[in-house]
Amino acid sequence: MAIRNVRTEGDDILRKKSRVVEKFDRRLWDLLDDMGDTLAQQNGVGLAGVQVGALRRVFIIDVGDENGVIEFVNPEILEQSGSQRVLEGCLSFPGQWGMVTRPDHVKIRAQDRRGRWFERVGEGLMAQAMVHEYGHLDGHAFKEDPTFTPVSEEELEAMTAGEG
Repeated sequence: MAIRNVRTEGDDILRKKSRVVEKFDRRLWDLLDDMGDTLAQQNGVGLAGVQVGALRRVFIIDVGDENGVIEFVNPEILEQSGSQRVLEGCLSFPGQWGMVTRPDHVKIRAQDRRGRWFERVGEGLMAQAMVHEYGHLDGHAFKEDPTFTPVSEEELEAMTAGEG
């Protein structure tokens, strides 16, 4: 479909609360398709509608496994448990990284692009991404998390040395 511009730090839209999706139509499908293309082009893990200028309660996640891109429309977090201290970044805050504490287990209820309800459990990276993207829907950024500690580029290089 199309690559959309990712809104970055300083754009007021990132602080706004997204609206519930009520119409499951071609416009929503185009948004979700564009978000998938944008996420792939940016080589990211997750992307919320607000990050591409759409104030709708939608986000997508692709943790690089056999499930591919998973679309969440009107998500609700049903449960969270456990704890993991993880390195996190955000497409809306390019070049900025930090350590945050996220739940290790998350269960979400959401709708698919056709309006059908489903539940999804995420653990590890999937749980981290679910909570991160969900925060965007209410205008919150990962840097605002009370557990956030910034990581410098030197620290990031040291942490990721040997990966790849």
